[in-house]
Amino acid sequence: MLIMVNVNGLSLDKTDKSLLFELDKDCRLPSTKLARIVHKSRQAVDYRINKLAADGVITAFQASINPHKMGYKIYKVYVKLKNIPNEKEDLLNYLKSSPIVYWLGECSGTWDLIFAVFTRTDYEFFIFKNEFISKYRNSIIDLTGDPLIDVRQYPKRYFLDSAEKNFEQVMFAGEIVQNKLDSLDYLILRVIVNNARISIVELSTKTKSSIATVLSRLKKLQDTGVIIQYRVGLNLNKLGFELYKCIIKIEKYTKTDEEKLLSYVSNIPNTQYFIRNVWQIEIELVVKNYPEYYAIIEDLKKNFPDVIRSIDSVLMISDEWTPGFENLLK
Repeated sequence: MLIMVNVNGLSLDKTDKSLLFELDKDCRLPSTKLARIVHKSRQAVDYRINKLAADGVITAFQASINPHKMGYKIYKVYVKLKNIPNEKEDLLNYLKSSPIVYWLGECSGTWDLIFAVFTRTDYEFFIFKNEFISKYRNSIIDLTGDPLIDVRQYPKRYFLDSAEKNFEQVMFAGEIVQNKLDSLDYLILRVIVNNARISIVELSTKTKSSIATVLSRLKKLQDTGVIIQYRVGLNLNKLGFELYKCIIKIEKYTKTDEEKLLSYVSNIPNTQYFIRNVWQIEIELVVKNYPEYYAIIEDLKKNFPDVIRSIDSVLMISDEWTPGFENLLK
């Protein structure tokens, strides 16, 4: 579990920050290419990456996988809990052991817990929701859910000293497609999901497949959108950052409003994700402290008074992929 309560952060120099920024765009980039980008030797790049991992700054080299391209629907669930510590622990263990809960985060603010569920049908989610509410009705003060539409992932521009103008938004979720995957595809995904810098030779060995076959399968998984990006997992706590979710309920949302809001949010270097659910929008912001977050939100409200009805804010305390995520990869 990645804990994200703010503490005094490690000091990173410009090269470390540039490396993390580039690795987050594509962590499979060879060290030789990274060396040319950051103007260091290959040996220096390897040393810095290994040290960032040893210091706990880099938690994983991740293949970002899109369940929507594997035939699954994603639902976000938001929960407000009573102050009953023992029952909360039981509830968390229940979610972590569920075969269809693939992510959960504890938080402080409007909600105490947010988690994501993947199912192939609305009916499957309906059954899960009813069982969850029935089992923990004495612990839950409030609960709501929202189907996920799509997500824009942004590079970690908060590492840069100046605003990065040339960056690419990577789309997650979106249209649901049942791509055909066989046992080798799933094996490759299991190996690479948290070890995305693995060499092709080693990946070939682990999957008992030829290098040509592995390269062909990776290309297919990328072309079909099952693998959307290769990123780095970071312990923001180690770096002195805090992660907030800004959950927006919309007053009106024409196509023009949507384009203006998206453009505005995209130009905020602290933006990590722009998430569209059916009934609301979430913006994830990485900041140094609450005053920085507050200033961003106040500016957002001033610029979109006719679009934003209300904003719920939560500070993310933890961010955890659960064992349910592995069920996507079987």
